[in-house]
Amino acid sequence: MGRKLLTEHINVEGIETFDVYRKHGGYRSVEKALKTMTPDEVVEEVKKSGLRGRGGAGFPTGLKWSFLAKPEGVPRYLVCNADESEPGTFKDRQLMSKLPHLLIEGMITGSYALGANTSYIYIRGELLYVLRILEKAIAEAYAAGFLGKNILGSGYDLDLFVHPGGGAYICGEETALLESLEGKRGNPRNKPPFPAVQGLYARPTVVNNVESIAAVPVIVNEGGDEYAKIGVGKSTGTKLFSACGHLNKPGIYEIELGLPVEEFIYSDEYCGGIWKGRDLKAVVAGGSSVPILPKELILKTAAGEDRLMTYESLSDGGFVTGTMLGSGGFIAMDETTSIVRNTWSFARFYHHESCGQCSPCREGTGWLEKVLHRLVHGHGQMHDIDLLVSVAKQIEGNTICPLGEAAAWPVAAAVRHFRDEFEWYVTHPQEATKPGAVYPGKLVTA
Repeated sequence: MGRKLLTEHINVEGIETFDVYRKHGGYRSVEKALKTMTPDEVVEEVKKSGLRGRGGAGFPTGLKWSFLAKPEGVPRYLVCNADESEPGTFKDRQLMSKLPHLLIEGMITGSYALGANTSYIYIRGELLYVLRILEKAIAEAYAAGFLGKNILGSGYDLDLFVHPGGGAYICGEETALLESLEGKRGNPRNKPPFPAVQGLYARPTVVNNVESIAAVPVIVNEGGDEYAKIGVGKSTGTKLFSACGHLNKPGIYEIELGLPVEEFIYSDEYCGGIWKGRDLKAVVAGGSSVPILPKELILKTAAGEDRLMTYESLSDGGFVTGTMLGSGGFIAMDETTSIVRNTWSFARFYHHESCGQCSPCREGTGWLEKVLHRLVHGHGQMHDIDLLVSVAKQIEGNTICPLGEAAAWPVAAAVRHFRDEFEWYVTHPQEATKPGAVYPGKLVTA
């Protein structure tokens, strides 16, 4: 296996406590940053590292930090997006529950770099057990002098708070998160202004994902140039993947970006292949919001090159033959999977989680669910398949936030790559709607 930058000590007994974490090199980045570096120098190291946002968008973290407005006498904020809600994604909760001090260390170092004296971790409401772990770890950090007034005698002050949300997927969108954090309904904001200019309480704010912030201590300790040597091209460092579905060894894996997808799925070091000796049918590589790909396109690009676990390789071919790395929610589906039913399940989720603010998303997600319901329950017609594509196109690009695209892309991709299976649900409704029915057509193979 490759290098482990975040999870190297995750199985050490007691690593969730301050004392054990400290013995294994914890909080070195805080000491280094506060005692030997200026805030701008910390930002520069993150820029050099090439770290890209690990929450799904993949935007360069250091560049995002450099956009933060710095008006004189105005407070700034760093907010951690711990509202992990994407179906198929469960890596951040493991980081927080097993390595809470790693996140806290990243929050301190990042807050110092951004000039923030108050920072927040916004956590998914259902994860109350994780919230309690974080609060205990924060209390330990205060007691040890790493939070509060005059940290390590540096003159830098920081207060850190954990705030539970109400369990709304929409609050994973950064401006909806900020609205919720302010005590309002979690509706996305129109942009501009962007959070870097007017974010929390209309003050300059940076919102980063848990994994992104957890990588900051490693970058500061090792140096941005060293971090950038790991990975391939603009996909630098390591990445956590939540591997689930029909795999022999589902779980959370930290990999060096650039690993071949085929090796990730079939190697005994990682997922160990498809369960029960079955064939792979399709993969959703980056959480439920990214386009699904059939077996031959997830293992190889359209040009016949090995598909790699990188931002660039997974997106090779655009949405015609590619997908996105996204949040790293890697869902493998075997030959018995109904793509139509799976697509309906995703559509139900997005319809339920739409905030309703934009009519294309509010109405469009409802249409997607209803049409897929008709197909799944044997009442569909051929024109319904084209209707799904039409509705998806009308949602895409016409909403305030990306939830609309998150609902539309999986549906459009499923029809694009598995249209024959959708047609089978129309032409053979009695057979297709039987419990455990498997599409009998020729499955896609590499």
